[in-house]
Amino acid sequence: MDTTHPGYEDFTTQFSTLISTMPPPFMYINDADAIQTTVAVIDNVLNHLLSAPGPSKISYARADAIACFSARLLYESIINALASWTPQWEDGAVNWGADNGVRWNDTFDGFVHGLRAVHAYLGKGKKKEGDVRLVVVVERAERLIPELMVPLTRLAELARVDLCVVFVSEAPWETIRPPLGASPDPYFFDIPPPTKEDIVKHLISKYSSHPPLKPLYTHFITTLCDVCYPFTHDPHELAYIAAARWPGFVKPVLDANKRDMDLDADSDSEEAFQPPSEETRMRLSRLFNPSLSLALDALYPRLQNATDWAKANEPPPNLLDHPPTNLKTVVPSDEKDAGITSLPRLSKFILLASFLASTNPPKSDLRIFGRGLDEKKKRKRRASGKPTKTKGGVTKVAQRLLGPTSFTLDRMLAILGALLEENDVDSRIQGHASEFSIPGEETDMEISRVAVYAVVVELTSMRLLTRTSAVDRLDGPPTFKAAVGYEMALCLAKELDVSLADFFWEVM
Repeated sequence: MDTTHPGYEDFTTQFSTLISTMPPPFMYINDADAIQTTVAVIDNVLNHLLSAPGPSKISYARADAIACFSARLLYESIINALASWTPQWEDGAVNWGADNGVRWNDTFDGFVHGLRAVHAYLGKGKKKEGDVRLVVVVERAERLIPELMVPLTRLAELARVDLCVVFVSEAPWETIRPPLGASPDPYFFDIPPPTKEDIVKHLISKYSSHPPLKPLYTHFITTLCDVCYPFTHDPHELAYIAAARWPGFVKPVLDANKRDMDLDADSDSEEAFQPPSEETRMRLSRLFNPSLSLALDALYPRLQNATDWAKANEPPPNLLDHPPTNLKTVVPSDEKDAGITSLPRLSKFILLASFLASTNPPKSDLRIFGRGLDEKKKRKRRASGKPTKTKGGVTKVAQRLLGPTSFTLDRMLAILGALLEENDVDSRIQGHASEFSIPGEETDMEISRVAVYAVVVELTSMRLLTRTSAVDRLDGPPTFKAAVGYEMALCLAKELDVSLADFFWEVM
């Protein structure tokens, strides 16, 4: 019945058998991983049963609880879908039955009468009234209006027609079940997560482009699922990521084929095209594998749409013409490094201050950044070249090898002020230096602006800073960790003309 969704064979058989024979008045289908795929399987089963021979004529409607954010919208969508009625804008977008002066969407009682009217309308010409069966599918039932939860679960009892209500939800029934036993116990389906093999089969079955490229597409989908399957089991999300990366993945093969065709203009394009060799596929995988995890980070939470991401990560032309030793990857190995150079100047200073706060111990701040009122230069500390040893003779591990440590926001702002005072004050106070009589006065005002705190929040959302304290914590300042490495800190210091080596407590 449904061969396009591997792994759903058992559910398809059970669900179709129930609907076509003696369905319960209320079903609940729980799928926490791939609800869109489950809804597509339900649609395929019900569409097949519409034309399949049987004792009852089946008519079904599917309503999205998110789109139907009011009771009126839910009533209209269900009645119109059961009656196979599509409102037309030219006719005033009237609903089914409105030509008789009856409105089924004002109250729940009117909605129940509308269901009976649809049942009688569909039963015209049938031998008996029981020859028509209505099926109402509510997608994402956890988002239903609370006042409609109980009446919909008892809809068959209230309407007194052959009707089955199916709730499809990502949440378990126990979490949304009305209290005090107001709703009957449903016939329950628990959909397991699709396996990686089933997802690969499903995505490959959707390929309908150039047939010689299907082996390459199979290799690409297999690699994509190997990288992304531990983080999401939703075939729709994986298909979205594949749609963004596949054009760039296949572009070097198409460029090479176009070049060969230009060399031999008399060749037919279908006959001249040859599938890429195994060596080419392995080379493409080595070049594009780092970009798959970057695509997952950007597209799965919808930080960027697939079209813009594909354009931003398009490989250079004739990529396969480059020697393998001259090009390791077609995208930066770290997404942070790719866009960090376009940050504003203040954001770069904040990242540099956070890196120093995560690397140096708090006790060293005064010795490294401290200065008097009359000093024009900070007191630089010469780092000793000898590694520190404990009494037992064991060498102490450098902090940069242990990873970043947490720091408070106040401490990072103090280090930021010292960096701005030493390396950026001249460009900021130029033209209005007479307004500030105390050294450091303008810098203190600058780091206390709301814009600085807004930049910290933005850098945290970009994962360039990691917040280690709870968001709802009220006692004490928030704490963070730097998410930039030593090499990136050196690049930032070079751009800002900051001597980074003078600010390290330990030899780097």
